[in-house]
Amino acid sequence: MPKMKTKSSAKKRFKVTASGKVKAGQAGKRHGMIKRTNKFLRDARGTTTLSAPDAKIVKSYMPYAR
Repeated sequence: MPKMKTKSSAKKRFKVTASGKVKAGQAGKRHGMIKRTNKFLRDARGTTTLSAPDAKIVKSYMPYAR
């Protein structure tokens, strides 16, 4: 049986933690910072973990991520 392929876009954007959660960069910070509140910008620093339904979809793109 051949190996399943990982979606290249998913492996570039997401990481799976040791506990199985999916880490992703924060959304909404590419442009238009003037209209965003300072609280939003502070809270959107770094990375975030995806919700369970979103993580399930991403994990289907990465069959060999644990």
